[in-house]
Amino acid sequence: MRFEELPTPCYVVDKKLLENNLKILNGVMERTGAKIVLAQKAFSMFKLYPLLAKYLNGTTASGLYEARLGYEEMGKENHVFSPAYRDDEMDELVLICDHIIFNSFSQLEKFKDKVLKAGKKVGLRINPECSTQDGYAIYDPCSPGSRLGVTVDQFRPELLEGVSGLHFHTLCQQNADDLETTLHAVEENFGQWLPQMEWINFGGGHHITREDYDIPLLEKCIKRMQDTYGLEVYLEPGEAVALNAGYLVTTVLDTIKNGIDIAILDTSATCHMPDVLEMPYRPPLFESGEPGEKLYTYRLGGPTCLAGDIIGDYSFDQPLKPGDRLIFGDMAIYTMVKNTTFNGMPLPAIAVKKKDGDCEIIRQFGYEDFKMRLS
Repeated sequence: MRFEELPTPCYVVDKKLLENNLKILNGVMERTGAKIVLAQKAFSMFKLYPLLAKYLNGTTASGLYEARLGYEEMGKENHVFSPAYRDDEMDELVLICDHIIFNSFSQLEKFKDKVLKAGKKVGLRINPECSTQDGYAIYDPCSPGSRLGVTVDQFRPELLEGVSGLHFHTLCQQNADDLETTLHAVEENFGQWLPQMEWINFGGGHHITREDYDIPLLEKCIKRMQDTYGLEVYLEPGEAVALNAGYLVTTVLDTIKNGIDIAILDTSATCHMPDVLEMPYRPPLFESGEPGEKLYTYRLGGPTCLAGDIIGDYSFDQPLKPGDRLIFGDMAIYTMVKNTTFNGMPLPAIAVKKKDGDCEIIRQFGYEDFKMRLS
């Protein structure tokens, strides 16, 4: 099947672009000895886990189901962090996870012995209270009142026995200069306990595969932790793994006017690309421009009843008409992992674009996928 023959809406992951990202990440690993694991919360297309496994050390999860997915489908190192764990899930987690990271000393005290008895590594998430993000408070774990990570004033070193590593995650789509700033805060607040650790996890949010990312500075940060404290270094990017490696193909259903030209698509911002509303951000759209840049400007919206189901304003060389296909870029990450069936919207199909240009539909969804989520 060729690209233009795909049903819409449809997520398409480009295997060649994905592998290009993986080679960049693997290069960091080879030059530094750091370990990189996939943060499944951003990209969980397990059909491609065999490819990812050739380049990455494993997976990291935010709970039991993601942990099971990484264990079953990739089968390499498997890490998990949760703000709080359920009693009825810990027995399975200690069987399938290698690193179990706790968010508080109370959770650590509750479950540490069980984890250590299973021969697994215990970690503790710290909060260096160093905000480096600009404009995305919803994604800032260092914002005031954050529930994520132990701050230095709540730190209890007398309870560190059995803890082999510290974890922090403070970044979101950021460059290595913000990591360097964060590391200084980590050392200032928690440096006295680093020598007794075996490993440190830099978390995610590192846009390593972005064109302007400062990889030499990242590697300098890694080496500093290795050389100064003798620590094994982990990174767990999600976005960087599949950044700019996927598309969302959609069809224009109708065009209307209400002070502006509006195009209704068969894909929805709120259902199929929720970060458009949550961040918010304007996703790239091939063969389009900024409003007014080209001759015809349209507001692109979805078919749901939500008045704010708006993808954004884009301009085109020609008027849009029903049946036209539009292709959004960077749609592999935080799309299929976050999509919903609100309003009974069909979920987009999922396809892979192979290196020879052919496309394979991995899965299509129907009414039963909508119904099974209800009761």
